[in-house]
Amino acid sequence: MKWIYIIFLSFLTTQIKANISLPRFVSSGMVLQRGMPISIWGWADPNEKIQLSFNGKNYTTLTGLDNKWKIQLASQQAGGPYSIVIKGNNTVTVEDVLIGEVWLCSGQSNMEYELFKAGEKYPNEIASSSNDLIRHFQVKRNTAFTPLQNIESDKGWEKSNPSTVVNFSAIAYFFGRKLFDKYQVPIGLINCSYGGTPAEAWMSEAAVKPFPNYATRPSYLMDQKKIDSIAAKDKTFTDSWFENTGKLDVGDAEKWQATSYDASRWETVGMPSYWQEKILPSVSAGVVWYKKDIFISKKYSNAEATLRVGNIVLRDITYVNGVKVGTTSNRYAPRKYNIAKNLLHEGINTITVKVLTESGDGGFIKDKPYKLEIGDTVIDLTGSWKYKLGAQVQPLVREGLIKLHAEPTSLYNAMLSPLIGYGIKGVIWYQGESNVGRSKEYYTLFPALINSWRAVWGQGNFPFLYVQLANINKPKTQPAESKLAELQDAQSMTLQLPNTGMAVTNDIGEWNDVHPMNKMEAANRLYLAALKVAYHQNDIVYSGPTYESNKIVANKVIVQFKNIGSGLIAKQTGKLNYFAIADSTRKFIWADAVIEGDKVIVSSKEVTNPKFVRYAWADNPIGANLYNKEGLPASCFSTEKK
Repeated sequence: MKWIYIIFLSFLTTQIKANISLPRFVSSGMVLQRGMPISIWGWADPNEKIQLSFNGKNYTTLTGLDNKWKIQLASQQAGGPYSIVIKGNNTVTVEDVLIGEVWLCSGQSNMEYELFKAGEKYPNEIASSSNDLIRHFQVKRNTAFTPLQNIESDKGWEKSNPSTVVNFSAIAYFFGRKLFDKYQVPIGLINCSYGGTPAEAWMSEAAVKPFPNYATRPSYLMDQKKIDSIAAKDKTFTDSWFENTGKLDVGDAEKWQATSYDASRWETVGMPSYWQEKILPSVSAGVVWYKKDIFISKKYSNAEATLRVGNIVLRDITYVNGVKVGTTSNRYAPRKYNIAKNLLHEGINTITVKVLTESGDGGFIKDKPYKLEIGDTVIDLTGSWKYKLGAQVQPLVREGLIKLHAEPTSLYNAMLSPLIGYGIKGVIWYQGESNVGRSKEYYTLFPALINSWRAVWGQGNFPFLYVQLANINKPKTQPAESKLAELQDAQSMTLQLPNTGMAVTNDIGEWNDVHPMNKMEAANRLYLAALKVAYHQNDIVYSGPTYESNKIVANKVIVQFKNIGSGLIAKQTGKLNYFAIADSTRKFIWADAVIEGDKVIVSSKEVTNPKFVRYAWADNPIGANLYNKEGLPASCFSTEKK
């Protein structure tokens, strides 16, 4: 009987055949790169014959012993839609396939930044976004410490329209739309980004090996059980903190949001502001409740409305007349909450905002929209609010917790490696915030990332375009050191690699937000770089003035620029600002700077033996105004040797 069972089991096993499976991005609605051979791959049984039909041609191959098969299709012109039919033990049909331009869009949160977060700036662009030929594929966040075979995506390939585009990467969408308007071919945008991540997380083990800080992987990252344990520990720790904070919050216990609650004895505070600034300097973590009464006329009672309560650090739950209208847990996401019909009434209406912060600043960020919009009426919500402390707790300290998404190789293995081989036109990249403070390393780390991606993709030196970090923080009145400028300079130096382009954005940032809303202009500057680098339009002015060299003549420094376009200008004021000069002591002071042709002559009566010049060398160089006549800004630079 034992032998009969073994024979039966063996027979049964031979009858079970694995179905053909495909990578998540090889799916209906996908866009394939035109003008180059197209690789399609998947998995099946070893030695299984795979037949593929596409655009009137048939292809065959055998599955390898590793269960993987791969077929290379002939180069195609832009067009579609097509179907791909793949046959083996089963048949898989991929429909609505387009041929066009495919761009990999990667980096951290400014690439990830969804269009809805800037929606109030671009209502017309969202309303007119319907275009079946612009498609977006969102790679789901994930980490791994050995290369994965596949990625995940909740929605797959999505066509652009007002309901979908709000969740697209804003900068990727605007970049893709510019390309479509220019070339009228399908555009595929693969969004492979993850907020708060350093460059080394996007690099392979081989690529980080030359960097001593990342070459040796901690032993716990070699064991998946330990990795899972770390993630579980993080979750348990943070869940416990929030649970305990909730138990201590008097506001929740007493239902301070209720219309029946009397807040007349609460203290007042001018808004927007952080509570540590004026009212609760010793409370570094906890919950503070805010209230504001507004008068609504009979005309707008029972009307739908939009409530904008700016940006809040860190988490909020917002109520109107005791009814919850929204909640957000990200300081960088604008609070825009819809108020349903019949919620507002004639007379006094009360807005209540519960704010929780884990550590540091808590409250409302300045220079953001705080208003209630009802029809054609806008009610300003800045000014006096009532407040009361709900709970004071110990800060949630995360320093001892391991952020798997920030570990070297973690995102390369999980999110990028499975995409390698999918034909692309090039890469657009927006990252660097998480490497600020380590710029000395970034001078070599960032080029190493680019070179490693190009090496494994097998498409040669494909175009790699990136956004230089934008200005942020409060401006300073005197020249000073800047870790941000150092990182920006490292990004500038990376232009020495072939087929690279950089979009300078040090004039469109926001002093209080690392995620500037003006993604359209950043995308436009990437697009100009693409015209030059990827599409070889040599007559295009694609960059602002770029530092080339300097020469010291007597008490002046003559700075030579390239990419001057139709000529250098001092935008708006007519007088150049934000040039600084120093002698060998490197004590920089503001300088006089004058344009002469493609040069800027820099000097100061106080520096008789100049050695060095800096331009826009600051976190937020407000007033830096060296541009070319085409309206593109110069990057920051320093003549000091790196």
